This record gives sequence, structure tokens and C-alpha cells, in this order.
Amino acid sequence: MKVRLNVFVLITTFFGFWLASDWPLDGWLLFHTLVGTAAAAFGSAAFNQLMEVEDDARMKRTADRPLPSRRMGVVKAFVIGWGLAAFGCIHLAAKVNNIAAILAGVTIAIYVFVYTPMKKWTGLNTLIGAIPGAIPPLIGWVGAGRAWTDTGGWFLFALLFFWQLPHFVAISWLCREDYEEGGYQMWSNGDHSGEKTKKLYLAFSVCMIALGAVGALCHLYPWWVAGLHTAIVFWMLTPVMRHQGERETMRSGFLRTLVYLPLVLLVLAFTWS
Repeated sequence: MKVRLNVFVLITTFFGFWLASDWPLDGWLLFHTLVGTAAAAFGSAAFNQLMEVEDDARMKRTADRPLPSRRMGVVKAFVIGWGLAAFGCIHLAAKVNNIAAILAGVTIAIYVFVYTPMKKWTGLNTLIGAIPGAIPPLIGWVGAGRAWTDTGGWFLFALLFFWQLPHFVAISWLCREDYEEGGYQMWSNGDHSGEKTKKLYLAFSVCMIALGAVGALCHLYPWWVAGLHTAIVFWMLTPVMRHQGERETMRSGFLRTLVYLPLVLLVLAFTWS
């Protein structure tokens, strides 16, 4: 179920709910939103691994997963994936609202039926994969009762979308040998010097800075927050700017993306208009 990865799904769903809510928070509604979103995310992760059993078996970083290591059969995994995905969407529809359930269903559909097969034939899979990864805060937003068309909800979607891009280009370069062995088409394939990955990381970081200004222009938070956000992004990309093919600088850039997300979400939580 890729629990460690999906912790970020729950964190961003929580913050989407928090930023959309009036105080005090509706604790039970938040609980049901998180339960439904978690189940949908876990189910889609199971389906993803079902579709990549043979590829995962060829990569060191994934060979010990339950399916490629043969610790679990595909029938059992299918039942688990289907049960979790169905429960998540139904739970959201019954206990939260239909829009949250629809968004969860869209997340599963894009992740399983679009992103997963795209990994075998184009590096653009990273852009498509960032879409389902960016929907959870929007689920939290509508879960709190706000409209899915609200600017705030889509700003959070964009924040998660652009954050994932430097995050994943960094990790794909660090694991490029594994991805090439597994037959995945990633932007990092053949990029032994890391120069292409460095340019992508920096370009996506500039997009993040621009988005920070858009949030201030939309009056979601004060301008000084946009300035602070810019400083955080510069801190995040500093190691990658020095990158000359060393694993250490790219690893540092990757780790700083992990710090960036909770830090920025906490800043937004206390400055959101």
C-alpha cells in the first residue's frame, strides 16, 4: 500500500481541510475525509504494483515488495486493492460528500490507468503522475464543505503539483539505473552527468516561486509570505545549483524537498486569509 509515500497524501489532505475550515474544526468530518482518502490511496497503490510486478522484480529498490518477492499472490493483492479503492470512494460519498468521492475516483483512474502505463513509453509520465498526487488537498478542501471551484483549493492543487516535479526528478536521477533496468522511460534516463535533471529541477523551482506570487495576488496570504516562500525555494534548490554530477548534491536537493512541503504548509496554516 506504499504507506510511507501515502503519509504525504494524508498530510496534504489534512491541510486542505484545515485551510478550508472555520474554527473549530469538525473532527468527525475530518476523520471520515482522511479515512476515505487513505483507503483510496492505498487501493490505487496496490493496483499500481499489480501492473508492475515483473518490472519491480528487476529493480533493487522494489524487488523486495510483496508481489515481486512472491510473498503475496496477485489474486489477494487484487482483492485488497479493489476493496480499499471501492471502500474509500463509497465512504467519502456516504460520510463526506459526492464531490470528494468523485475526486478520489479521478485520482485512482489517472494514477492506475494513465500514469502507470505511461511510465513505459514517455518521460512525460512525471507530469501526469503529479496530477493524482496534487488532488488530495483538494479532496480535503471540498471535504470541509467548500466548493471545488474555489481559488484556494486550486492553489493548493498547484502547490502540490509543482512541488512534486523537482522532488521526483531528483529521486529519478538518484535511482536512474534502477529505472532503466526496469524499462521505465524517465527524464533521467541516460543523464549520467545530471545536467538535464539539474535544469529541470531549477525550472520547476522557478514555477514554484511564481506560484507563491500568484497566491499573494489572489489575496490568499500576505505578500511577505510570498517572499518567505521564495527564500524557502532558494534554500531548497541551492545544492542542486552546485550539482556537477555528484550524488550528494542531488540527494541534498531531494531531501530538502521533503522539508519544504510541511514547512510551507505550516506557514500557510497560520497566514491563510
